[in-house]
Amino acid sequence: MHCPFCNHADTKVIDSRLAGEGRQVRRRRECLKCQERFTTFETPELVMPHVTKRDGRREPFDEEKLRAGMLAALQKRPVKTEDVEASIERIRHRLQTMGERDVPSRRIGDMVMEELRRLDEVAYVRFASIYRSFQDVTEFQEEIQRLRAQPHKSREQMSLLPEDDEP
Repeated sequence: MHCPFCNHADTKVIDSRLAGEGRQVRRRRECLKCQERFTTFETPELVMPHVTKRDGRREPFDEEKLRAGMLAALQKRPVKTEDVEASIERIRHRLQTMGERDVPSRRIGDMVMEELRRLDEVAYVRFASIYRSFQDVTEFQEEIQRLRAQPHKSREQMSLLPEDDEP
């Protein structure tokens, strides 16, 4: 690390601490030449994988495309912006931690479907209709039946009131 004061190449670390909710390391440094002290922040740079399209093209992951697709499905639905952003962050995190250089667009689409299912079932069906290229009403009905067959978070919650065993 070069000293910002005298541009000397050698500095020593005096103190290191976690910062930014544990996502950064704050280091207090001292120049070995001029003895000036300064602070640096280190953040891991995780590379996002490339997206492999169905036709074989590769392109860089674009978070704005992800957001736009999810927001289109969620249009006029009662979902908080914070919940959408949390879903996008979960998808980003999964992609970063997969350790793969290329990810098929289909896998990202499946992740989006999973997140939309958690957020709003109507948005899930909207997205599924485009993502899976539904051709008629029957395919909508089949997707809704699949959705009903799967346990949902609101159906999995325990009752707050005791069940009455009396007739």
